[in-house]
Amino acid sequence: MKIVIVGAGEVGYNIASRMALENKEVVVIDNNPDALRRISENLDVQVIEGSGSSPLVLNQAGIANSEILLAVTNSDETNLVACIICNIISPTTKKLARMRNSDFDAYHEHFKENAPYINTVINPEIEAVKTIEKLMNIPGAVDVTEFADGKVQLVSIRLTKESIFSGVKLKDIAAVIGDRTLLIAALIREDELMVPRGNDRLAAGDLVYFISETDDLKDNLSIFGKKSTPLKRVLIVGGGRIAWRLAKSLEKKSIKTKIIEKDQRRCTLLSEHMNSAVVLHGDGSDQSLLYEENIRDMDVVVTLTNDEETNILVSLLAKNMGARNTITKISKLSYFPLMSIIGIEQVVSSRLSAIDSILRHIRKGKVLTAFSVYGEQAEVLEAVALQTSAIVGKPLKNISFPKGSILISIIRNKEVIIPSGESIVEPDDRIIIFATRLAIPKVEKILTVKLEYF
Repeated sequence: MKIVIVGAGEVGYNIASRMALENKEVVVIDNNPDALRRISENLDVQVIEGSGSSPLVLNQAGIANSEILLAVTNSDETNLVACIICNIISPTTKKLARMRNSDFDAYHEHFKENAPYINTVINPEIEAVKTIEKLMNIPGAVDVTEFADGKVQLVSIRLTKESIFSGVKLKDIAAVIGDRTLLIAALIREDELMVPRGNDRLAAGDLVYFISETDDLKDNLSIFGKKSTPLKRVLIVGGGRIAWRLAKSLEKKSIKTKIIEKDQRRCTLLSEHMNSAVVLHGDGSDQSLLYEENIRDMDVVVTLTNDEETNILVSLLAKNMGARNTITKISKLSYFPLMSIIGIEQVVSSRLSAIDSILRHIRKGKVLTAFSVYGEQAEVLEAVALQTSAIVGKPLKNISFPKGSILISIIRNKEVIIPSGESIVEPDDRIIIFATRLAIPKVEKILTVKLEYF
């Protein structure tokens, strides 16, 4: 597979890094020589300095022989033109464009349906808002991912010393919880991700990923000692595009919302377009301002400024002043492993959301969704089981799954199956697979069609 990436920023870099590790042919185009130097010094990919919207540069990159074009610069207009030019040169190349400006929201489907310029429009800010709202609604969750149109959720919870699972072997979980079904897909211990086996023992401090039907999630959370409480008051620090989208969504749910923004002009713009949300001009890291706005009464404080150090500081300050919960926006993916160490659990990244949206269109096999886990240490893939794929038609215990991967759910029609060794995947089942980054290429192979008839 050959992939041309226009844009060498954080998203372009991380996608190129993943694809290079999986031995895919990657070409990265950017105008910024420093960004390209970072890529060439760290990754085994080709780099080209120039504009990704230039026909000459795209031809130099070999776009005619590429399966995918990813246009992920910080300019929506550049991304759009790059896809249009690509379509002229190589109509069969799949084109994905990142478009963040809300002015384009109403035209996403038009780009895909009425013109072949863009196969997929990626708006990471919309996905980031969805992630924030899921974290708000599930108490104690560090990460939440939905599958099968919302029927199934993968949730991560930090185990405490008081947890009934502390010190319990995985094979003994059934004896602890009785007739309930709980499948633990993975855990993070001391910053290391592992797919545990039956004899592995859970410990306090582990970040545990478990799969649950949405209808059973409340009961499963109670097993971990987490109880839901109504969400009534939210404080947003930072008034950018994500904050705008989040506040508008919270208004529709009649949740009392306040926004603190430094820039006076941005405050004026926000206040003109909000219906019930209160817009405050000020510094979100000002302790006296937070005190005046009754920070201790806030159910959630969401820090969404463009400076991640400020977001981290304000989240820590809000927790120290009594806010029940905080959600912190982070841009640098390398910061993710550090967050839990300093006491920040719930983290969101629009860049990671963009990467997840892109991955589902790159993965081989009939992949419906793909999500990163714990920064980028693993992925969860939802796919359709094909008739001739290697996992169909025999008990799971007889299938040699790649080391570091596990099938965590089967969805057949409207039935959700938490699998055992005796479970059999049938053609057209939806399946959900958890896999470490190193296991992904092998997982892709078992999801693709075997060429048995040639």
